Amino acid sequence: MTTTYGTAVQPMRSVDDLDSTRTPRVRDDALDVSVVIPTMNEALNIAEVLKVMPPVAELIVVDSESTDGTVEAVLEQWPDAVIIRQGRNGKGAAMRAGFAAASRENIVAIDADGSMDPREIPAFIAMFERGFDVVKGSRAACGGGSTDLTPLRAAGNRGLCTLYNVAFRSNMSDLCYGFIGFRRRVLPSLALYADGFEIEAQILCHAQLAGMRIAEVPSLELDRIHGETNLRTWSDGYRVLKAILRSRFASGREIWRFRDVERRESEALAGVPRGDRLRLAAPTLTP
Repeated sequence: MTTTYGTAVQPMRSVDDLDSTRTPRVRDDALDVSVVIPTMNEALNIAEVLKVMPPVAELIVVDSESTDGTVEAVLEQWPDAVIIRQGRNGKGAAMRAGFAAASRENIVAIDADGSMDPREIPAFIAMFERGFDVVKGSRAACGGGSTDLTPLRAAGNRGLCTLYNVAFRSNMSDLCYGFIGFRRRVLPSLALYADGFEIEAQILCHAQLAGMRIAEVPSLELDRIHGETNLRTWSDGYRVLKAILRSRFASGREIWRFRDVERRESEALAGVPRGDRLRLAAPTLTP
């Protein structure tokens, strides 16, 4: 069962007074959350996102070989950010690397292109405090919306969301939207192995299989600030479809797919000094 709540966006806070050193420091008013942001050539966009990011305990940026100064743009505004460098292995691989590095009890993933408002993060924290395990932003919930959703993507999202709800006897209002978070303690039970945009659907599918409590909060999707999206409507939609069907009709094999990917990624990092592992990512591994 999914619960939907309405909540107002919190007031904007400044990040100007963050420590200018690379020594990690948590502000007294920081939200107890690790925010994970996958990036690939998003320098102009992420600079704008971080301007309105509320103080958070940990910011993790997983960068996929950006050549436009994305990492430098992050560190200029958020010197304490944890930077993970990886190859161009897909959004899912980047998010999984960020989740593995997170140290706070609450984890929220957000895109770097400016389409998601980080000032909505407190709504996610409020749901965690109410006892929910997974919290999903919804453009279809009362108070949510989108200025970026094309008719084709909207139709595809509705179809996939309907399939998900029928398959899992759920009542989600939005599926293909990457503003999502969960409690860190449930990460092992989520058994994530997806490499692409289907990671968001896999989180929800596996959460349902594990009997976790899921909540939705309204979210307003805005237009991307600069550049073109990396989303490929047909191919990524097919990957989401496959993730739903695998999870629902071959759920017994999901844990083995996860363990196989986990084993191979561990082997890929064998011999790497422990201190360097946050700066490396395993190659793409297709189960």
